[in-house]
Amino acid sequence: MKVAKFGGSSVASADQIKKVASIIKADSDRKFIVVSAPGKRFANDKKLTDILIGLAGSTTGSQIFEDHVQTIAQRLSGIISSLDLSDALLEELLQHLSTITEMQSNTRNDCLKAFGEDSSAKIISQYLQSIGLDAHYLNPRDAGIIVSDEPGNAQILPESFPKLYNLRNHKGIYVIPGFFGYTAEGKLTTFSRGGSDITGSIVAAGIQASLYENFTDVNSVYTVNPNIVKDPLEIDQLTYREMRELSYAGFSVFHDEALMPAFNKKIPVAIKNTNNPDQRGTMIVSEKSTKQNGVVGIASDTGFISIYVSKYLMNRQLGFGRKLLEIMEKENISFEHIPSGIDDLTVIIRAHQLTDNKEQRILEQIKEELQPDTIKVQRNLAVIMVVGEGMMNTIGIAQKATSALVEANVNIVMINQGSSEVSMMFGVEDKDMTKSIKSLYQKFFA
Repeated sequence: MKVAKFGGSSVASADQIKKVASIIKADSDRKFIVVSAPGKRFANDKKLTDILIGLAGSTTGSQIFEDHVQTIAQRLSGIISSLDLSDALLEELLQHLSTITEMQSNTRNDCLKAFGEDSSAKIISQYLQSIGLDAHYLNPRDAGIIVSDEPGNAQILPESFPKLYNLRNHKGIYVIPGFFGYTAEGKLTTFSRGGSDITGSIVAAGIQASLYENFTDVNSVYTVNPNIVKDPLEIDQLTYREMRELSYAGFSVFHDEALMPAFNKKIPVAIKNTNNPDQRGTMIVSEKSTKQNGVVGIASDTGFISIYVSKYLMNRQLGFGRKLLEIMEKENISFEHIPSGIDDLTVIIRAHQLTDNKEQRILEQIKEELQPDTIKVQRNLAVIMVVGEGMMNTIGIAQKATSALVEANVNIVMINQGSSEVSMMFGVEDKDMTKSIKSLYQKFFA
């Protein structure tokens, strides 16, 4: 049995949904289908989820509220009529939307955000039925997707997997909306943004699929962002660890948490193109069949801040690092990297976590509790990840990477590898990120 997940671009319009149906019909092993909310149809279009978030943030009955409702209705109506489905389905969906908007409970916003995925699943299941397939809409609650009570950041609970496994006994095709599950008390709760990938991976792990196919709008994963380097090389095969590093640092193909359930069950993942489904795509596996040392990809992301702390004989002061991280924890800030030396330590965090008020409190606490010689905050940082299994055992990787940045006339703010065999991190200024990526690509792949 295979699980096939279709992203927002794959279900953005009636024409795209027809392609999805052809893909499902072409392989009888595709028994479990997970779908996102309709995405962008063209460059300046809006994703349905973004419209729903706007609706959730507007005042009921206001003009903005009514405009959002009208936009949603037109979007769904266009898809349903183009697929020759009944008006009753549109009425059902709009009635459901109206019921959600009138809710007074704190689950209203999550229910609104999940409405796009839920609607996609209902539309696609009915369309599959109309072309002669034995397809059924399956609500995540009925599927057995039980999650923690953390709205917007739900985590799958272990008791879900035996319930999902029981679905193997049923015939036909199940179409399951992504992005949300239900708490043990029956409360709808969403995953973090991009969570349809998480649902797909959960379902694949639960039914112990032979393959988890993730259909998107690219033929494969590329060695570097194609918006930065024109026509970069494609990657045929990646390990889970490599994909995790790449997705964390800016690769947009996968949500960075999405692979964990599939990884835990060692289920292979295929990234494929809805618009070009015969292409092999990129396979993600627990271990490569042949060990390929060296770099497989380069990823990058902006929006980082570093907090640099220096103190003479820091290495002899017990608990210095722990105390520093406790100060960050009190302000609900998580770290991304911690490069360190004998007398200094740098904590790299996402910029959106550090508001002006938090920054002032953190700096005051560090000065008071740790009495550093120097403390400095640096903004506008980009992180570049050079990724590949076995890099530590390949001579010359660091030299190649640093020489590429020198040739691009880029100042390296920091380097961090530590004991990682999979990645090497470089910190540069935001303004230098693009030329850094281009130079690194030339050095490793051109």
